[in-house]
Formats: sequence, C-alpha cells, structure tokens
Amino acid sequence: MNKKAIITSALPYANGEIHLGHVASTYLPADVTTRFLKQNGVEAYYVCASDDFGTPILIQSEKEGKTPVDYVTHWNKRDYEDFSAFDIGFDYFYKTSSSENIAFVQDVFKKLNNAGHIYEKEIIQFYCNNDKKFLPDRYVKGVCPNCNAEDQYSDLCESCGRVPEEIINPKCSLCNQSPTKEKTTHYFFKLKNFATSLSEWLDGNDNLQKDVKKYVQNWIKSGLIDWDITRDIPWGVPIPLDNADGKVFYGWFDNHLAYISTAIKFLNDKGIDGKEFWNSADIYHFIGKDIVYHHYLFLPAMRLGIDKEFKLPDFIPTRGHLTLQAKKISKSRNWYIGLKQFLEYYPSDYLRFYLVSINPYSQDDLNFDWDDFTTRINSELIGNLGNFVNRALGFTKKAFDGEIPESESFDEKDTEAEEKIKSFASVVGDLMEQNHLDRALKKIMEFSSFFNQYFQHKEPWKKGPGTANCVYLSVNAVRSISIAIFAFMPKSAQKIWNQLGLDGTVEELSWNELSELQISSGHVLGDASPLFTRIETSDIEKYKKQLGPAE
Repeated sequence: MNKKAIITSALPYANGEIHLGHVASTYLPADVTTRFLKQNGVEAYYVCASDDFGTPILIQSEKEGKTPVDYVTHWNKRDYEDFSAFDIGFDYFYKTSSSENIAFVQDVFKKLNNAGHIYEKEIIQFYCNNDKKFLPDRYVKGVCPNCNAEDQYSDLCESCGRVPEEIINPKCSLCNQSPTKEKTTHYFFKLKNFATSLSEWLDGNDNLQKDVKKYVQNWIKSGLIDWDITRDIPWGVPIPLDNADGKVFYGWFDNHLAYISTAIKFLNDKGIDGKEFWNSADIYHFIGKDIVYHHYLFLPAMRLGIDKEFKLPDFIPTRGHLTLQAKKISKSRNWYIGLKQFLEYYPSDYLRFYLVSINPYSQDDLNFDWDDFTTRINSELIGNLGNFVNRALGFTKKAFDGEIPESESFDEKDTEAEEKIKSFASVVGDLMEQNHLDRALKKIMEFSSFFNQYFQHKEPWKKGPGTANCVYLSVNAVRSISIAIFAFMPKSAQKIWNQLGLDGTVEELSWNELSELQISSGHVLGDASPLFTRIETSDIEKYKKQLGPAE
C-alpha cells in the first residue's frame, strides 16, 4: 500500500441538489476508501470540486435572473453543505470556475497544441432557429447510432456508454424542434493518435476492473474518433488563442483537469509540493459507469499528450447507477430523493450502511427500495450489530457496574472468539484494499453475528464459570467493531467509542488496532444506551407517497 494517495470522484454539476443517485456510486465509496486509507497510515486526501460550466447552467441562471457566477456559487455552497451533512469528509472542495483551474486548463491546452495534438476544423453544428443558438451536446437528443437507444444525448449514450459520432433524428432539448445545421469552427484533440498508448496503459494497469478494461479495449479496436473540445457558448473556460473569440472548452475537457488543479492548490497551500505529491501518490478516480469513456480514454490521453507531466490514475473504481423502487431516477418527474430530504428522515449512518451493503464493486445497477431499506436497518444494523453492542455493554454495566472483570483460562469457545478478533483486521482489510466495500461490511456484520451467538452460548447472565471471559472478550469485540465501522458509519463508531469509556476519538486509531484486545480488567465503561432507533413501516409508507409518478 502506497503511503500517499489522492482520491477524487466525479464532479457534481452545479445545477441542482444532490440526490441519492449521486452519492451511491461515487462520493460514498470514495469517502469510505479515504477513511480506510487514513486508518492505515496513508497520507490520503479526498479532493473534489463543483462542475461549474456549460449551457444548462447558463440557461438556468438566465431563467432565475442570476449571473452564472452567482448561480454556481449558490450550488457549490449548497452541495458542500449536503455532502457534509452526509459525512462525506472532503479534505478540500473547490470549483472548476476557479482562477487556478482556468489557468491550468489553458496551460494544458497550450502544451497539447504545441505538441501537435490539436487541430482546427470547420464543422457543421446543430443550430436551433427557434431558440436562436448553437446547441451543445446536452441540448441535442436523438437515437444512438451505435445501439439504437432512443432519447440519448448527442455526446453520450447512457445505454451503451459510447460517444456517438452523429446522433440520429436529432431534436432540440429546449423546444423539441428539429435543429438545422450551420457552419462553425471548432478545435479537435487527436484522440485517434493515442490508440496504441492507451491500449498499452490499459494492459499495464492491473488495478483497473477487468470487465471495464475489456470493453474499453474493444472501443479502441473498433476505432476512436477525434474529440471536439470547443463549444460556441459564452460560459466556460476561454480558448487561449487570438482567433478563438467567443469559444470555450467543452466541459469534459476542463472538468477532470480540476482533479489536478484542485489537489495542487490544496497541497501547495499546506506547504506540500502538489505536483511532486500527485506524481508519487496512488491516484483514485471514483466514477459511475456512464462516464467510463471519458475517464478511460479522454482523461488518460490528455495526460499522455503532455508527456505524463501528471501521472495517470492507478485506480478508477466504477459502479452502476442507482434506481429508486426499481425505476430510473428522474428529477423532472419528482422520482428521486434529495440527500438533504433523506437526512431529515433518518441519520446519515442509516443511509451509508444501506447504500454500501447493496453496492457491489461492479457496473451492475443497484436499487434503493424503501421496504428493503427498512428490513436491513431493523434486522441487520439494529437486530445484529446494535443488539450485540447494547447487550455486551448493557450487561457489563448491570452485572459489574461497568467494570471489566479479571479474565480466566479460556475454553474452546473463548479461544475461538479471541482468534476472531485477532484476524478481524486482515479479513476485512483485504476486502477494503480490493474495493469490495460491500463484502467488507458483510464481514463486519458476520463478526457481530458471531459474537451475538458467542454471548448467547456463554449465558453470562447465569453468572456461571466463564462469565468474566465472556464479558472481557465481548467488550473487546465491541471495541473492534467501533474501529472497523468508522469508515462506513463514522458517527455510530464514535458513539460506541464513547460508550466504551475510551479517551480520544476512534478516528485516531490505526486499522490494525482493531485486532488488539486493549480493554483490560478494571476498565470502566461509559454510559450505555441503544445506538439506533427502529424504522416504522408507517413512516416508510408516508415517504413513499411523497414520490411523484414515474413512467
């Protein structure tokens, strides 16, 4: 494990509130991983930024009578507040419209241009006579020429994940009229020229998901197309050329460069050489499956084009989309749950536990289901983990005034329990390192279940032989659970730590300490109380009714 790491996740678009679909595949897995790395002594930093540019923001800000700057400033602040309420622990949250990112993007373009990777070309672009403007990609929808999926954006098919060369049966997203085609001049990045070097990079990186690598390699073999990196709109990073007035960079040219510019600013401000740190650290980019094309082709090709001045990613953890009650999330149809809204219902740890537990390390889509959520929280989180913590600490308070008794010679069951604790760090840690967060959380729940059974088998309430051993081992198992769940459920971890009567914060503990039995006889516990509150089905039915109709 590298002792340095920079973690990023796909940038939230500064054009609306964060909902459950946003956090499931990117921000939560990235946050859990960052916390785990820090527990292992890695100097890890999780940086992110709001994605501020593009036509949607320009149009929406006009509708609200705001300048684009004021509009994105509002959503940058609101998104950060929502993320913080969900315990997403960014080390730094910035913006793509920052002066640092604008300067960095323009510098990268100049280097690519000087290296011969950029060319100018007259193109025919969609123009809406009704709205009197050129239509960037997200304002043209039609049929994907690769898979025939309907209602797809002209720059990304969400069905097959490819970038269409030209969309079929195009319609203006604003007025649904058929656009005309007009001449304009754009700048292109020679993506075709990087086919071999991209393929070699993919083959040489064993940290990337094999299934993702396979179909990206197939894209390369079927032929890459050069990438149009400019747009005819007034809101974006200006092209730094004399003859490029009125043109800005396509959002996907500038936004992922904010990974680098944001990290460097943050590190430099801390007195750390940001560029040196980036190039010597493990680089993680957490993404959803809809932006594989950009992160496996565009992003690495640009870094290759500037002679790897900034290293390519070591890990690109890619996960599927979240559906809601088995239907596609849709803000326009009110078929979504805002993150802020959810946190008014239940604690952040409930949602963190549920989303991790249903989210495999794959591109398979996952589904938020209110009934399943209720069952998992009540049966697993409360009935298993919460129950064990409460009975172990509650019994110790009741039977021994909270003081850990002197242990005796272990019997076979005690020895088995002790071994469970001693192997716990490696069993869970190996899965965490492989990014199988759902499996790691499952192992924690199995550990809790084992100790529930151990406690039941030993029957300490009968005050027979072995009672002291049961209390000693059970309380130490609770301590282990507190450290193990910190990355997943930080607030609950600290609550357990406080109930154990231990000093400091659980965040300060190293990962391997969860396999140590450090609570000795004579230690006095803090106040014990139930960690969680059951979810009532009557409340769930009420929340279901707040969702709008979905097609």
